[in-house]
Amino acid sequence: MRHYASVVMGACLAKSFFPFYFPAWAAFRMRTIVVAVFLSLAPGLAPSAHAQDLKSSLEPAIEAIASKVITWRRDIHQHPELSNREFRTAKLVAEHLESLGLEVQKEVAHTGVVGILQGGKPGGVVALRADMDALPVTEMRDVPFASTVRTTYNGQDVGVMHACGHDAHTAILMGTAEVLAGRKDDIPGTIKFIFQPAEEGPPEGEEGGAKLMLKEGVLGEPHAPQAIFGLHVWPALAGNLYYRAEGALAAADRFVITVHGRQTHGAQPWGGVDPIIVAAQIMTAIQIIPSRQLDITKAPTVISIGRINAGIRWNIIPDEVEMIGTIRTLDGQMREDVIRRIRQTAQQIAAAAGATATLSVQNVAPVTYNDPALTYQMLPTLRWAAGEQRVEETRPRMGAEDFAFFQEKIPGFYFLLGVNKEGVQAGEAAANHSPHFYVNEDVLIVGVRAMTGVALDYLSSQME
Repeated sequence: MRHYASVVMGACLAKSFFPFYFPAWAAFRMRTIVVAVFLSLAPGLAPSAHAQDLKSSLEPAIEAIASKVITWRRDIHQHPELSNREFRTAKLVAEHLESLGLEVQKEVAHTGVVGILQGGKPGGVVALRADMDALPVTEMRDVPFASTVRTTYNGQDVGVMHACGHDAHTAILMGTAEVLAGRKDDIPGTIKFIFQPAEEGPPEGEEGGAKLMLKEGVLGEPHAPQAIFGLHVWPALAGNLYYRAEGALAAADRFVITVHGRQTHGAQPWGGVDPIIVAAQIMTAIQIIPSRQLDITKAPTVISIGRINAGIRWNIIPDEVEMIGTIRTLDGQMREDVIRRIRQTAQQIAAAAGATATLSVQNVAPVTYNDPALTYQMLPTLRWAAGEQRVEETRPRMGAEDFAFFQEKIPGFYFLLGVNKEGVQAGEAAANHSPHFYVNEDVLIVGVRAMTGVALDYLSSQME
């Protein structure tokens, strides 16, 4: 520990005496080095012999569960359900957990399921989480288990598809539960399996997702976990695991800009105030904010408009335009600054044209923040799960995850599993949320290994 203190003191002194040479990226790298050195000097944080032996003994069970995981994934994929409507999926999960002898809580946050596995040895509590909901996307992949489900979403007839891989997440955690339940007498502590609804956001006018699960006490007593783990399938190299300490995924905000003009005939626009022209100017101007007004060396920021509502007829200039979009940030101060600048830009452009503009913002998810110590503690576990050369540090992603709400309460670690076809590089496959999104089912077993491993290694570290 004296060596660790020396490293920390050296890093702090270097930053104090040479601040010019320590921008944000360098400070992060120094923290990375400090944590890595600390872990190398603190063998109690490495996987214990008990955990290593238990993981080795579970290898046959992990291999044997692979075909079941694929079967579950295909069944869930063929029968997708939107947020807060995961009735069939929840029933499948609950029945499986009950068959394993777990204590099962149902209808948590509407359709969520929680399974509690109490090990045969005393110890701490750890949580593993998977999300269950699908998206309003019409599948365009030609597979025997493709979704043909249609439903009504926000008043529109839509297809439904697991275009983000939550079917894989659910199947992986079902498999993990079965593997661990088979050796519960040897587990030092308690594992809480959280199957979460509505990660993609609840329907308008409803509560849901991680926030509602927390509100209903999912991390509370009895069996309050000290840490939580989750994974996400990602269009990257098949079977690779990707991690990042600190800010891994962005905070997401939903915003609405409403421009109020004055309705008039399309043949004489001077008779009113055209909110469509004003909205177009605002839409262009707010893109100047991240590109010209923010220090992009600190953290990236994205502003996107996804929906515009205006007018009812081709020859009428309407009274009002509504623009709906998202803001993605990785820094709290920058988030506040971006919101302020969007409001100011919209109001001033509107005022210049004789219109008015209002901005409303709803936070959908905070930054997915991976606890650095927990992240680096679990790197040997990821290497055990995927292989020494198949674990990579990745850059921050601008996607968002409501797993971040759990991380605001307890330390958490969220990592990615590459699911491309063999030989397909990252960036060459369809993205999450695409109707062509692909999951290489052969690598789902890597996810089972990873989730099994982080649970056992974390609980074993709490014994020492």
